[in-house]
Formats: sequence, C-alpha cells, structure tokens
Amino acid sequence: MTNLHINLERLKQDLLALFKIGYDEKSKGVTRLGFTPEDMAGREWLIEQYKKEGFHAHVDAAGNVLGRMHADKPACVVATGSHIDTVISGGMFDGTLGVLAGLEVMRVVKENNISLSTPLEAYAFAEEEGRFGGMMGVQALIGELTPEWILSAHDVNGVLLQDEMRRCNLDPMTALEARVDQGYFKSYIELHIEQGPVLDTVRKPIGVVDSISGVYKWIVRLIGKSNHAGTAPMDMRSDAFMGLANFANEIPRIISEEGSEKSRLTVGKVDLKPGHAHTVPGEVEFTLVGRDTDKEVMHSLADSCRKVLSAIARKHKLMFEFEQMSWLDPQPMSKDIISLVSKTSDDLNYPYQVMPSGAGHDAQHMAKITDSGMIFVPSINGVSHAPDEWTHWQDIEKGANLLLHSLLRLAK
Repeated sequence: MTNLHINLERLKQDLLALFKIGYDEKSKGVTRLGFTPEDMAGREWLIEQYKKEGFHAHVDAAGNVLGRMHADKPACVVATGSHIDTVISGGMFDGTLGVLAGLEVMRVVKENNISLSTPLEAYAFAEEEGRFGGMMGVQALIGELTPEWILSAHDVNGVLLQDEMRRCNLDPMTALEARVDQGYFKSYIELHIEQGPVLDTVRKPIGVVDSISGVYKWIVRLIGKSNHAGTAPMDMRSDAFMGLANFANEIPRIISEEGSEKSRLTVGKVDLKPGHAHTVPGEVEFTLVGRDTDKEVMHSLADSCRKVLSAIARKHKLMFEFEQMSWLDPQPMSKDIISLVSKTSDDLNYPYQVMPSGAGHDAQHMAKITDSGMIFVPSINGVSHAPDEWTHWQDIEKGANLLLHSLLRLAK
C-alpha cells in the first residue's frame, strides 16, 4: 500500500484557490477572521469541492464544516481536519493544509476503490484562531461550550460572538447541539505546518507531535489619567503607557523565574487612549497570551503576571484590571497514534522528529475524547501568521502522504 500517494498538483490548486478568498493585495496575506463574510465564503467554497467529488458535506450547528464520502451518518469514524479561518494577514497553509489534505485523502480512497472498515470524516473547525477566545468549533463538538460563554464571548473590539453568528444565519444557542455522541470518534489525526523553526533547522520533513502547549489569553487594562504632555510634570503623571512599558521589560524575568524553556508570554495588540501625540495616555488596553506545555508552569506564569502588573499599577498610580478570554490546558497526544505515525513515516522513508507543539491546535481538544495525534511539516524560517509563511511543496506532499497512510491504517 505504500505505493499509494496523494495528487500534489490537485492539492496545490486547492490551496491556491482557497488562498484567494480573503486575499489582500496590499499585505499579500489572507484574512478570514472567524464568522466574517470571508470566512463564510471559504466554507461555501469548501462544501462545493466536496460536492464536486460526489461526497457529502454540511455545516453543523456550531459552524463546523464536515465532509464524508457518503451522506449517511456512520456510527463511528476516523477523523482528520483543522481550520480555514485565519489571523489578520495570515499565510496560505495555517489550518487550510490539514482541511484540504483531508479532502485529498478521500479522493485517493475513492479513486482506488479502497474498502474501509471505519469511514473517514474531515473537519474544518469553526473559529480556531480564537477571535472570541478558545477554539469554539471543536469545543462545541466535544461538549465544552456553555450558554453563558456563548452569550458573553466577544473579540478584542467588543464584537459579540452571538451577533456575528446571527449575521451568518447561525443560531448561537444551537451550537450546544453540535456535541457528538461518546465513541463517535475512533481516532483523530491533524496535519499542520509547524509554525516554528525546528524542522527547518534540523532539515527533517516530518514532525510527530507528542504534546501541545497550553495557552491563556487576557485582555489587560491599565487606567490612569490623561493630561497635557507639555504641562504635566513627569513625576506627577498617571501614564498608562509607562505601566505597559514597565511590564514588557519584566517579561524576560518572569519567564526566567517562573517559566521554562517552553514558556512564552506575548503582548500582541495594544490600544492607547486617547491616542494623541500631545496627550499623556490615560488608558492602555492590551492582549497578553501565555503558553507552556506544563499546566503548573502556566499557572505560575499567570500568577506572576498578575502580581507584577499590580505592583506596576501602584508604582505608576494606575488601576489594573484584566479579563481572561480563554484558558486551554496543555494536552499530550496519544502514545498509540505517535507510534503509528512514526512507524508509517519509517515505512515511507520520511525522516522525522518527535516534538512538542508550541501553538494550540484543534487536536488538543479532540485528544480529550479520542486517541489523537498531529503531523507537522516544516515552516521555512519558522514563519507563520504572516504573509511570508511558506512550506515547500515537496514537504506538503510528504505530510499529506503520511496523513493518507496513517488514516488508512486506522480505518482499515
């Protein structure tokens, strides 16, 4: 069976076609934020690709697109997938590779008349990039959503999830009905670009993921008092920006004392108010994202960030408040899937490295209900979430072939 292979040219054309939906000529990146018109257009395009093959595809109550070879819902499936929503000005492969590789695997099964004892199912999970905090689509699927979260979730600009879902003709509360029955998933494997520099550095085409980092996301506010930049003495200011600058300078120390070599703390979005050149900033609102593969380390980082921000607020005569938008614990991958993917990679003569994932993925939620694993392919120079994100086509082909044969071993 190792002579079976995916059609790289067909997969390439799919990736290029989807990249055009939400493409921005100025940034050279693609923007399909969760539950925006571009995101919905991408899902409609994906459903059409399934239908062209004579397959079945539909959108569930949470906005996930799921595809299978036949319309009848099976009792149990081997699943794959990822997401097609993006960050602002993202790249071509993040998430979309795993989704479209799932479609390509089904094409190969159909073309070669392969009989499977367990059917395949492929997912494009909704809202994976965390516009509203968390990974809404896959969390709905495994039953982690609550009515309170659905009605209160919002993005960093205050836009409510429930409003965006209604605009997309989705009833927010019916997302609770997307939960699948226990035992529906026999297993799950996700193909994804690494989004880091390890595989590119060691010159290996495959990463076999053994664990996925946890992640928390805060919106932090430091509130002082706006004043005239020329008349307010430096020692009498309540300058919100100085509080942020002081905190940013403390991040390396926090990680050194409370974290590990896998710890990450990132301030990614900042909004200064009132935002005038000649006015002392009276308020700053910023995002803070923390990551580590150890849950206790994550809690230590979060506790330290709270203490440091409180001390800085007192120092600069500011008020400190924060809102935790999401908290996702670290998640190990299934040892059985790690072993299966590693063995399959050996059989295909693909060099690989067993490694953790520093980024969060849908697989970390699927791992709570079924045996789950991930396959990485290299990101050139470790770049992702940016227009110059790139993975060589030869590595795309290897990753998709490894996904194909790993899924077949699970399904046969």
